[in-house]
Amino acid sequence: MTAAISTTELDGLELVSRGKVRDIYAVGDDLLMVATDRLSAYDVVLSPPIPDKGRVLTALSIYWFEQLEPIVPNHLITADVDEMPDAVKQHADVLRGRSMLVKKLN
Repeated sequence: MTAAISTTELDGLELVSRGKVRDIYAVGDDLLMVATDRLSAYDVVLSPPIPDKGRVLTALSIYWFEQLEPIVPNHLITADVDEMPDAVKQHADVLRGRSMLVKKLN
């Protein structure tokens, strides 16, 4: 089991928002969504975080985006850190399995 990640601090990337569970960074014209291991219920962040919760949440999201892609377009560009810009790749050890590069809403 890996250590729980309750917050991210990614040097070289601009933090746009920190929600109850996800941290969002600007990456050029796109966004990097990072699912942390924070747990929330009724708009409250609870302690302690659950190790790998962010990875499970990301895997579920990717599964459903792929299943529904033939029916409705989505914002997912990639969840593969190796396909992301260099500024993101330098944080691959933290981001692998828990991040998605997505399009901004117009």
